[in-house]
This record gives sequence, C-alpha cells and structure tokens, in this order.
Amino acid sequence: MDDLILRTIEGLKRRGFEAVGVATKAEALKIVMNEAEGAQSVGWGGSESLKEIGARDALAKSGKEIRDHQTEMDLFLLSANAITSDGVIVNIDGTGNRVAASIYGPKRVVYVIGRNKVVNGGLLEAIARAKRCACPPNCRRLAKKTPCAETGICADCDSPDRICKVTAFFDQPPRHTPTKVILVDEDLGY
Repeated sequence: MDDLILRTIEGLKRRGFEAVGVATKAEALKIVMNEAEGAQSVGWGGSESLKEIGARDALAKSGKEIRDHQTEMDLFLLSANAITSDGVIVNIDGTGNRVAASIYGPKRVVYVIGRNKVVNGGLLEAIARAKRCACPPNCRRLAKKTPCAETGICADCDSPDRICKVTAFFDQPPRHTPTKVILVDEDLGY
C-alpha cells in the first residue's frame, strides 16, 4: 500500500477515527456491505466514490432503505473532498446537508475515500484541493450555472448556484457519532 495512505491511516487513528486501508474498490464495497448488514436504513451523501465502488446498487439489491441527504438513519455513507496525510477530513457543500449528516444524527458514519483525495499538506491544501478538483466537476455534474462549471477552475464566485458554501473539517470524529474511514488505494470520485 502507498506510503501516503499508510501515513494517513495512522493520522486518522491518532485522531480517534477507525481507519482501514484497502487496495481495491471491491474490498471497500465488502467493508461497506458488512457495515450495512444490521442497518435497516442507510443515508446517502451523494458520493461519486460510493457509486464507483457499486455501493448504492448493492445496498438497494440487499433491500436496504436508502435515504438521500437525511440525518436520521442507522448508517450514513459518504466520501470526502479531501483528507490530509495527518488525518483531517475536509468536505464542502452547497447546503450543508451532507456535512450535517456526517456530524450528528446517524448511528454510524462510514467514509470511502480514494487515494486521489489525500494531500501531503495541511488543512489549507486540503481545502484548495477540494475547490480545485471536486467543486468544478460536481458543478458540471449537477448542471450548476457557475464559472467553474464552464471553465473547470474555481473563481471564488458569488453565484447563487455555488456549491462551495459550507466547509467542514474534522480533526476527530464527533462525539456520539462512531465514524469509520475506508481509504482505497485507487482513485475514486473527484
């Protein structure tokens, strides 16, 4: 496994997160399905990474109730826009519903994060990575009318369609919200 991923797993563990590294999407999906085994309802944070590992289809086939962008559920699945090598998780949202659900409400939170989202720098580099690599393609995917959807470059705009309105970073898992991070040694999502 890549040294940067191994250092990130150790950083997450030092911060109190459960953390595991896997080499493939298939291994990540297996862990997600094990996490969801006892859950009746599973929250969905609109994650392209989770779609890429096949989680949404597998959960639906297993009969789980999937709740899009809600806060009360047994298990909430999401990815991150960036993560520092010392274990700080960064997410940026337009309304805050995804980050809110990752903070409080679900009985358990599980992140699936690809190696492409790990940064060697600190918090500012993670935020820059999110705005540079995640926000423009998400604006295009969601058909938002923003400069970055057109150019692919963040313009720190004031568009009403802007999706980078709420930034949350997690130094440690929130109290009363058991949180697991699955780091995949493959590129996932934006």
